[in-house]
Amino acid sequence: MSLAADLGLGQPPEHMLRATRIAMHLGRRLGLDATALSTLHDVSILTYLGCGVYGNEVAELFGDDIEFRSHASEVDLGGVAAMRFMLRHAGKGTSAMNRAHQSARLVVSGGRGVVEQMANHCSAAGVFAERLGLSNEVRSGIEQSYARWDGRGVPGGLAGENLELSARIAQVAETAEVLQRNVGTVAALEVIQTRSGTHFDPAVVAALSTDDGASFGGTDHEPIEQGLDEPVDRPELSSDELDRALEAIGDFCDLRCPCFAGHARGTAELAASAAELVHLPPTETVLVRRAALVHDIGRFGVPATIWDKPGQLTVADRERMRLHVYYVERIFQHPPALRSIGLLAATHHERMDGSGYHRGVSASMLSAPARILAAADAFHAMTQPRPHRAALTADHAAATLRRDARDGHFDPAATDAVLAAAGLTPSRERSGGPAGLTVREAEVLALLAQGLPNKGIARRLGISPKTAGNHVEHIYTKLAVTNRAGAAMHAMQLGLVGPTSDP
Repeated sequence: MSLAADLGLGQPPEHMLRATRIAMHLGRRLGLDATALSTLHDVSILTYLGCGVYGNEVAELFGDDIEFRSHASEVDLGGVAAMRFMLRHAGKGTSAMNRAHQSARLVVSGGRGVVEQMANHCSAAGVFAERLGLSNEVRSGIEQSYARWDGRGVPGGLAGENLELSARIAQVAETAEVLQRNVGTVAALEVIQTRSGTHFDPAVVAALSTDDGASFGGTDHEPIEQGLDEPVDRPELSSDELDRALEAIGDFCDLRCPCFAGHARGTAELAASAAELVHLPPTETVLVRRAALVHDIGRFGVPATIWDKPGQLTVADRERMRLHVYYVERIFQHPPALRSIGLLAATHHERMDGSGYHRGVSASMLSAPARILAAADAFHAMTQPRPHRAALTADHAAATLRRDARDGHFDPAATDAVLAAAGLTPSRERSGGPAGLTVREAEVLALLAQGLPNKGIARRLGISPKTAGNHVEHIYTKLAVTNRAGAAMHAMQLGLVGPTSDP
C-alpha cells in the first residue's frame, strides 16, 4: 500500500519506504521504545495513503491530481506560499474560463477547503488501518497527517504535544525525503527549519538538523525494505487474515473515484463462484478471488482526470490508463509470497485474441483463472455506471459479454461460468440493515458510497433532502465516521455496493 501511495503522490517508487526509514531513525534519536517505534513504523508507511481517495474532487480544482500532489510536499500548506501554489494549479489544463472560476473559488475560501478535503481523505486510510488490525494509535496518527504543530491544520483544535508523536515525526520525515532528493541535504534542512514551530514540532526538526545527515543514510542499490527492520516481531497472517487484508485493500482502491465503489468485491465474488462452477482446484479458486480483490490497485497511478473523463479518451489518455495493470504487477512483486496474486491480477485486461494489455498475450498464455478474472472484471464493470456511460442492465451486459466471447476476446467457457455465477447471486434483501443500520439507512449508505449528494439520494429514494441528510448523520454516528470516504469504506465492507439494475 505504501507503493500505491507513492503512485498517488506522484513520487518515485519506495518514496514512503524511504520516508519511513528516516522516521525510524528520528524516532530512535528521540528515545522511543519498541512499542512507540512500532506505531511510528506503521503510521509512517501509511501516511498520506488517503491522498489518492476521490481524486476526482482534487481534479475538479487542479486538473491532474497526481501532478498537483507531486509538488505539495514542497509547500507549507498553512502559509501564504500555499495560496500561490494552489492558484498556479487552479483549473490547470482546462479553459481560461474554468481556470478563472477555480481561482475565484480558492480566493473566496482561502484554500482552507482544499486542505480539509485532503485531510478528510485520511480518515479512509484510518479505517483501512483499523481493518488491518492495527492499533488505535496508528489510526490516530494517520488521521492527523495534515495536523500542524501551531494548530492551523486539520483536524482543527489539535496543536503541539496534543498531536500524536508518530504523526509529528512522519510529517517531517516525508517532507525531508522529498526535499533531500530534489534539492539536496543542506537545502532540505534549511527549508524544514523555516517550518519549525509552525508546521513542524521543533524537537523533531532539531533531531533531524543535528544528526549530520545520518537520517538520510542508506543505499539506493537495493530494495529499501531489506534495510527497514520492524521494531517488533509480528505473527504470520493466517489465510483468513490475508483474505480480510486483501478485501480491505480492494475496498480502499475502489475509493479512487465514486463510480468504482464495490467493483473489487463484486468481481471477486463473481470470479470465485465461476471458478467453483468449472471445478477449478480450491487453491486456484482462492487465488483468483484474491487477485480479483486487488486487480485495480494500480488505479492510484493514473490521474483522476482520466478515470472521471466523460468523453472519449485520447491516445495519450489510453496509454496512461493502461499503465494501471503494469503497476499492480510491480506493487505485488514484494513480498515474494504475494507475487502469484499480482501476476494473476495483472492479466485482467488480457484477451484471448491478444488484443488486451499490458502484455498483449493470447490464449495459449492465459490460464483458466486468468480467463475467468478477465470475464468477471468486464461483466461487473459493465453493470456499474462510468463517467462516459450509464450502467448496463445485467441482461445487456451479459449479451455484450457473450458477443465479445464470440468475437474471440473472452473464453466462452469462462464467460458462461461468470454469467451463471451472476445469475446465482443470492438476494441482498434483508429484514433489517447491517451494522445496526435500518434498511433505509443501508440504502442511503449504498448511494452515498457511489458519490451521490444528499439531493441525489433524495431524488433516487423519493424522500426530501432534509430527510436524506438526517439519514446520513445517523449513518455517520452509527459507523463512527465523520465523512463520506469513511462511510464508503464501511459500505463496501458490508457488501452494500454492487451491480445496479438501472438502465
